[in-house]
Amino acid sequence: MSNATISPMSKEQSSAWVRGLLAVAWADGHFDEEEREAIADLVETEANSDLQALDPVSPQELAEVLGDDDRAAHNFLRTAVMVAIADGVYTPTEDEILHQFCQALGLRVEALDSLRHTLEDLQGDAAKPPAPSASGAASGLKPPEPHHGIDVLAPTREWLDGLDVHDPKVARFLCRMIPSQCPFERDVKLFGRKIVHIPPMCKLNPLYEQMVGLRFRALSYLADDCGEDVSKYL
Repeated sequence: MSNATISPMSKEQSSAWVRGLLAVAWADGHFDEEEREAIADLVETEANSDLQALDPVSPQELAEVLGDDDRAAHNFLRTAVMVAIADGVYTPTEDEILHQFCQALGLRVEALDSLRHTLEDLQGDAAKPPAPSASGAASGLKPPEPHHGIDVLAPTREWLDGLDVHDPKVARFLCRMIPSQCPFERDVKLFGRKIVHIPPMCKLNPLYEQMVGLRFRALSYLADDCGEDVSKYL
């Protein structure tokens, strides 16, 4: 798929877009400060109370606003995926809301189907629906093994790389949401003894390179095309 340009959004589109991102951000039951600040950029405010007054959009409402614009619909889904995977954890509830949006918008996105493989234990040719762990905890975004010699995340990488940023609100969102550098690996110690080793995020997230590339394009757009000071994102 060729690069898809984000055209400046109308007020109605912007509102639906933000509420859709809220739906994804809240899907895993955890809405952290990074997500809050990133979405605040889309409504051009840092006031948390304004965000709290927004209700997550329903799939039907989103389709009413974006359903007639295939390019906008795909670009919304790309940024929604960024919300879901930015923390390196892709949960079944995030997967479910993304597929609900996709269905309401009348789209079949192969990239979302391939992303679902990060939740699955690939056995044979049949894909099983994602499920929470026995403890109910979130499933990590883990690189799936090549399936019959095929990189199952290749469609997701290509699809995410197709997002060419041309809207300042979305560019600011991407710069807020995507980490500026790969978090360092570290050991977690208790009473002087190592209890767990956490590898760097770039080792955990198989889509890290796509996220970094997209962040760079967003920064370049803000600096070169919009003349904004991007030092706060560095």
